[in-house]
Amino acid sequence: QVQLVESGGGVVQAGGSLRLSCTASGHGFGDYGMGWFRQAPGKEREFVAGINGSGSQLYYADSVKGRFTISRESAKNTVSLQMNSLKPEDTAVYYCAAKILASSAYDVRLSDYWGQGTQVTVSS
Repeated sequence: QVQLVESGGGVVQAGGSLRLSCTASGHGFGDYGMGWFRQAPGKEREFVAGINGSGSQLYYADSVKGRFTISRESAKNTVSLQMNSLKPEDTAVYYCAAKILASSAYDVRLSDYWGQGTQVTVSS
């Protein structure tokens, strides 16, 4: 009952910024935990950031903490990931995800729904 569509990916030089957006459709979106994952070729999918339904709790992977910011606007059914100070190792396909009844932002790592992904490439 939830569909997620990402946008905002692209190619950027190291040190630059990108903002990813995820538009969600479906009832009860505001009660879902939301987050972002990424997967690079040959790598396992990584839980990058999560946010609970109210936006009161955030989670960041150590690899992005201090550089990335997750936010949500429930009225607009959007979740965003602001990515600053990008590094080549941030290159990956980024996926928006949603977790039903997530009790914490960290629970979003066990998401139930996934977007199609958007490519982020950071050149050195």
